Amino acid sequence: MTRQHIPDLSARQLLAVLTVAEQGSFVAAAATLACSQPALTRTIRRVEDLLGAALFERTTRRVRLTAAGREFLPVAERLLHELGLLARSLREIAAESRGQVVLACIMSAATGVLPGLLGAWSAARPGVELHVREGVHGHVLAEVQAGSADIGLTYVDALPEGLLAEPLGREHFVAVAPPGHALAHPGAPVTLAALAEERLIAFPPESHTRRIIEAAAAGAGLTLRPRLTVMQFATMLRLVRAGAGLAIVPATAVAGSAGESLAVLPLAPPGLSRRVGLVTQAGRVLSPPAAGLMGALRDGWPGGALMQNME
Repeated sequence: MTRQHIPDLSARQLLAVLTVAEQGSFVAAAATLACSQPALTRTIRRVEDLLGAALFERTTRRVRLTAAGREFLPVAERLLHELGLLARSLREIAAESRGQVVLACIMSAATGVLPGLLGAWSAARPGVELHVREGVHGHVLAEVQAGSADIGLTYVDALPEGLLAEPLGREHFVAVAPPGHALAHPGAPVTLAALAEERLIAFPPESHTRRIIEAAAAGAGLTLRPRLTVMQFATMLRLVRAGAGLAIVPATAVAGSAGESLAVLPLAPPGLSRRVGLVTQAGRVLSPPAAGLMGALRDGWPGGALMQNME
């Protein structure tokens, strides 16, 4: 059926048909609908004109459905029911109480900062399905570019065309060591030169985090030679706890419980930092739950020792 052959029926007209059928009387139906009988009669006639068939047999005593009316009635009931369900569903989505949100984020954030923020946000919205996709920086950007993630959380110093960034702050990198390590002096910064002499644990060479660290070392005339290579922050931190070596990580990776039983050492000036923020696809309108999550991340992202607000 082409669009021009679809009758232009409103919910009000469908309700009028159902009410007349239920009451068996135009007078009773008009009272139920709080309208005049002539107005209700005109509405029913308009529906019949649009459908090209009479829906009711009118007698002096009672109104009865015709064969066409009996066929049309369940369709009208289903349409009104589905419209009601749709309206309720849209209200729930608008209130952030239902829907689905996909967040792609770098692994350092997923390990340290995000669990607390997402736990509180998700607990308050049990009807929202939240998908968190951890990955390297390039993976996060690819997910947002492809539209498979609503929001990205990653480094935002340089982004491809078509992506928008909302910086959350400047994240500082720190060194982590097992407790009691020779470099673990409380409050004392550690130099890249000192770390270059240590057994280091790092990500693969293609990792954006590793490239950031090695570029900083090269700028200081140093070459870092990691002895262990891993794919996950959780594995890296477990190895550090086990005494397998030291690591240089974003501060958010060891926030909260992720940094327990580790010595977290600031890097000596000039230090190492990168802007981190939220990334979205240009022109994409976020659903209310996705927009709500973005606001929660913006408001709850840590400051102080971990991050410094952007000027």
